[in-house]
Amino acid sequence: MKSIKYKHEKIEPSKVVCIGRNYVEHIEELGNEIPASMVVFNKANSAIANELYYFSEQCRFEGEICFLIQDHKIEGVGFGLDLTHADIQNHLKCKGLPWERAKSFDNSALFSEFVPICDDLTTLEMKLYINDELIQFATYDLMMYKPDIMLREIESFMTLENGDIIMSGTPKGVGTYAVGDRFLGQVFSGNKLLVEGCWVVK
Repeated sequence: MKSIKYKHEKIEPSKVVCIGRNYVEHIEELGNEIPASMVVFNKANSAIANELYYFSEQCRFEGEICFLIQDHKIEGVGFGLDLTHADIQNHLKCKGLPWERAKSFDNSALFSEFVPICDDLTTLEMKLYINDELIQFATYDLMMYKPDIMLREIESFMTLENGDIIMSGTPKGVGTYAVGDRFLGQVFSGNKLLVEGCWVVK
């Protein structure tokens, strides 16, 4: 089983639960419709990776605020990268088929270390820099579905085990990347840096 780190200890998530289309501007940049209900899909444990790999010119990065679950509550926060085979996903969407081939492939989920959640989730912000340029920016206020709603909706039909991760959706600014690109993802509580993750594309 693949693992992530929380408070410097290894944890093996049984699954990564992803929220799709949670930021209006991202929905608009991809030409999608605003969903009538929360979009949910999973990445398998085998998708988790420590290294950021180049797959193709159609592979897209998506930076996200991520939450670690313990005892059916949000206990930790971290930064995550959701990698997507955009060409495959577009084909699957046109056919009305599941997204696993485009979303849950090996090495498609990368995470910083997780740290205990701040007292006030409304202060959360995320920044993603690529080659020192700010590419994505997200805040709690920009989320259509807030963390407590995500948790409640997911657990209405699927049990979240200790160590599972919720990827809360990506803001506008997604794109492709190249070998050698330097990624720096950060999560803040207001002006306080909570955690960050760094990767160089291989």
